[in-house]
Amino acid sequence: MAAHSNPIALDVDGVALDATFLTPEDKVPGVLFIHGWGGSQEFDLSRAKGIAALGCVCLTFDLRGHAATQARQRQVTREDNLRDVVAAYDRLATHPSLDSGSIAVVGSSYGGYLAALLCALRRVRWLALHVPALYRDDEWLLPKNQLNRDTLRAYRSAYVPPEENRALKACTEFSGDVLLVEAEHDIYIPHSTIMSYRSAFRRSHSLTHRIIDGADHALSEKPAQRAYTSILVNWVTEMVTGARMGVGRASF
Repeated sequence: MAAHSNPIALDVDGVALDATFLTPEDKVPGVLFIHGWGGSQEFDLSRAKGIAALGCVCLTFDLRGHAATQARQRQVTREDNLRDVVAAYDRLATHPSLDSGSIAVVGSSYGGYLAALLCALRRVRWLALHVPALYRDDEWLLPKNQLNRDTLRAYRSAYVPPEENRALKACTEFSGDVLLVEAEHDIYIPHSTIMSYRSAFRRSHSLTHRIIDGADHALSEKPAQRAYTSILVNWVTEMVTGARMGVGRASF
C-alpha cells in the first residue's frame, strides 16, 4: 500500500518543529515515532515508510532542540520535549485517516523515555521501546544538556523500583502490548535499565523482549539497523493484524 508523504509543522510554545505525516489511503491505526537525544526524524523515516505501507498512519517529527531548532538545545528541558511529544500525539490523533483508539508509540533511547511518560497522559495501545533511557525525577526542569553523565551512569547501573521513577511508574499502569529492544553492546543503556523497564510492565497485555546481538546503542552497523527494522516491522505487523482479526496475544 503506497503512502502519501506530507511535511507539516508542529507549533509548541511558539516553536515550529518540522514533522512528516506518512498516510495510506484507508482508515488505519496510527504510529508515532520519537527519536533519541541528538537525533532527528531521519532516524525513523525509513521504518515509518515501511510501516505506513502495512496500513498505518505514521508521524515522525523533530523534538525541540534538534534539526531545524538545534540552536535551542542547550536550553531544552525534559518538560519541553514531553510537551512536544504530547503535541505530536494530539496532531496524529486528529488525522482523518486514523482508526481512533489504535495508536502505537515507538521511542528510541531518550524518545523511549518520553514514550513511557506519554502513556500516563494519553491513550496508547501499543508501545515499542528501543534502548529506552532512564533519568532521575529530580532536576526535571534543568536543561537536558546540563544533566550529569556520571550520575546518570550510576543511576542506570542498578535496578530502579518503578515507584521511584515517573517513567517506570507510568509503565506499571500500561495495559497494552509492549516491545522492548535491547542492544547487546550498549554502553549508555545497560541491561539493568532494560530490566527496570521490563519489570515495571506489570499489567501489560503482552511483553516481547528482543536483544540485537552485536549492536551498539546507536545501531552504527548496517546488520544491527536491519535487525531492528525487522524486529519492529514484524511486531507492528503482528499487532495490527491481530487487532484487525480480534486475536489476543499471550505474554512471553
